[in-house]
Amino acid sequence: MNRRENMVINMGPHHPSTHGVLRLVVELDGETVVGIDPDLGYLHSGFEKSGENKRYKDFVYYTDRMDYLSAMSNNLGYCITVEKLLGIELPPRAQVLRVMMAELQRIASHLFWLSTHVLDVSGTGMALLMYATRERERILDLFEMACGARLTVGYMRVGGVSRDIPPAFLGHLEEFLQAMPVRIDEYEAMLTSGPLWEERLRGIGKLTRAEVIDMGLTGPMLRGSGVDWDLRRDAPYSGYENYDFKVPVFTEGDCFARYLVRMEEMRQSLRIIRQTIDNLPDGPHRIEDRKITPPPRAELDISMEALIHHFKLMTEGFPVRPGMFYHGIESSKGELGFFIYSDGSAKPYRLHVRGPSFNNLYAISKMSKGAMLSDIVTNIGSIDIVLGEVDR
Repeated sequence: MNRRENMVINMGPHHPSTHGVLRLVVELDGETVVGIDPDLGYLHSGFEKSGENKRYKDFVYYTDRMDYLSAMSNNLGYCITVEKLLGIELPPRAQVLRVMMAELQRIASHLFWLSTHVLDVSGTGMALLMYATRERERILDLFEMACGARLTVGYMRVGGVSRDIPPAFLGHLEEFLQAMPVRIDEYEAMLTSGPLWEERLRGIGKLTRAEVIDMGLTGPMLRGSGVDWDLRRDAPYSGYENYDFKVPVFTEGDCFARYLVRMEEMRQSLRIIRQTIDNLPDGPHRIEDRKITPPPRAELDISMEALIHHFKLMTEGFPVRPGMFYHGIESSKGELGFFIYSDGSAKPYRLHVRGPSFNNLYAISKMSKGAMLSDIVTNIGSIDIVLGEVDR
């Protein structure tokens, strides 16, 4: 008797273009994908439970390590949520500096996505890894100027940012803004009309407008399927309502459309950063409430009250009034949200993270059914996941 059975193979949890320790159990009929079952948890770090055992001010540094390619955005989303519970308003300079850093981080994240996506879809412009990394390094240099760190920056603080930018920062940022548009044009010249790139991305991983809404996808996954939604514009925070920018939307719903969305997003981020430079106000870079932010170092030598505030903050933290609050921001990969349930102490009673990589990864099965095995690699890259945030 002849029997015909499908083959089941493992992709991962090693890292052959799975962007982290992701295991996909793939059922194949020949080379055609019949089904995919993502098996997560190989990188589980317990960020949320750690957050419930850390003071509010101390968990900021943990957020860097979830999506380590979007550390500034992680900082921002968490700090805004705590600030909403505290009921505080930030100084204008702090708000503008936050937007500046968040948009630089968006470009850095998209550059890393672009370089690795090109490697995944091998043979379509391998040298672009070096070119995109070159520009990303310039952004990391700017981060280092601002706070002394490059990857896990910890720059945001509840109440503002850790320190003001140094005098030389804006000059270097200006040079970056002048050079970057030409670089993006070069990337597109290498890829957009390339026959291999088009063949591997056009028509692959298609998702309709209704499907992305039903699955709760966000970010470029949503906008690549024709849904015009961006939290920076539609639920503004950090003063984004004061900036003039466009939200790129494409209707094709395939991997190529999502590529075009991210390329245009980098251009729009440059546009926002230009406005932050032109409209950067003077003033403090964080609130001057000594019960939430530590006093300047110079005050500790001359003020006993400042010394007491510093001691209390470092040993006890600050209490947050009881209540529950959720706030989402538009991270590079989609909606990054934090839910905090405060019991009135200096630590959250409950902390939950709504991560875009985790939610968007849900689409991998729908995108890949009926496609070829090689298309799974393209689809994973098109979603743009970081497993540190998936397995939090």
